[in-house]
Amino acid sequence: MQSDEGEINPVDILRWPGVMAAKEQDLDAIAADILAALDGALDDFIVARETEGQALKALIEQRLEGVSGEVAKVRAHMPEILQWQRERLVAKLEDAEVQLENNRLEQELVLMAQRIDVAEELDRLEAHVKETYNILKKKEAVGRRLDFMMQEFNRESNTLASKSINAEVTNSAIELKVLIEQMREQIQNVE
Repeated sequence: MQSDEGEINPVDILRWPGVMAAKEQDLDAIAADILAALDGALDDFIVARETEGQALKALIEQRLEGVSGEVAKVRAHMPEILQWQRERLVAKLEDAEVQLENNRLEQELVLMAQRIDVAEELDRLEAHVKETYNILKKKEAVGRRLDFMMQEFNRESNTLASKSINAEVTNSAIELKVLIEQMREQIQNVE
């Protein structure tokens, strides 16, 4: 565009009075709409977190039942494992033609039983299961507590595995470690 005085800038035309008028807007109504949308989004977010939390809780509880089952399985086999180990030690001594007094033999058997006895670890695992259930009932952030419990579960399952002298106990220790790792992975999603 041109005028007698030269080029006319279209932006300058927009600055002339009356060419453009700003429409009055009700900022209170806009703010109310934005706040309502935000409230709705927050409500949806909270519902989604609660739903996810309940699903994670169910998965963790399922794994806790598995841990309890493995603990019960090992506990049920311990008398026969101790008897088997006793017979094995006596057979080794006989093969080596070692003559021990009955008193000395019993002392050796007691020492051996103490080394392989996992009752304490099983008791602690059961206590950890109960405590984890209690933590899951809380209505607050429990992620760190659950993470700590998984460390305790790992400690006991490692000790159980290190004391294992039987394939069944070893298999249970491995299954415990799998269950604990599955719980730990889920707990990474818990606040």
